[in-house]
Amino acid sequence: MENGGGIGTLQERSLHAALKQLYEGSGAQAEVAIDGYFVDVVRDGLFIEIQTRNFAAIKDKLFALMKNHAIRLVYPIAVEKWIVRQSPDGESELSRRRSPRRLGYADVFGELVSIPTFFLHKNFSLEVILIYEEEIRRQDDKGSWRRKGWSSVDRRLLDVIDRHLYRQPSDFLHFIPDTLHRPFTTSELAEASGISRRIAQKMAYCLRKMEVLHVVGKERNALLLTT
Repeated sequence: MENGGGIGTLQERSLHAALKQLYEGSGAQAEVAIDGYFVDVVRDGLFIEIQTRNFAAIKDKLFALMKNHAIRLVYPIAVEKWIVRQSPDGESELSRRRSPRRLGYADVFGELVSIPTFFLHKNFSLEVILIYEEEIRRQDDKGSWRRKGWSSVDRRLLDVIDRHLYRQPSDFLHFIPDTLHRPFTTSELAEASGISRRIAQKMAYCLRKMEVLHVVGKERNALLLTT
């Protein structure tokens, strides 16, 4: 389940349930109690745990389980999101618009900074799923000031676009463009990859912790990195 094995929050319930159904094939078991935790799906000896956000919240659970079991963390990233505004009772759709924000595989590093060294353990793997989703919002005056009282109350899966499985640190090297000269800075990595510097910094941090990127010097205040 979401949030370290407890009851999932309303914001994550529909998306989490839909993704879990994707993995509940023939012979699979759902919500299996093991070592003091509930695991979303167990299939052919593989523990599958779906987390739609906040890897830090599930860090202890993953660490405990991977000591003795093969565990795969599944994480969805919305490459396209529709914002749906509903009436307070949820009965009527007031508006629907496509979010201008576009995400991709590299955005996994925003969460992966919590657990990069887990890939040094043979029992851990990560599957990133690119999806289309819709976010349901209602004006209940409990939302943030930025949303002017609108709260996000649910996330719904619309479609699965692509997926990529990461089993070991070297699997992440596809994020480093072949055209990027070595050594490089995180600013150069960001420019060559077409990602924000913030994500490039998190990527570099994770890959250093996984021991597939190495610091070989400095250029002014920037670290020089190489594979």
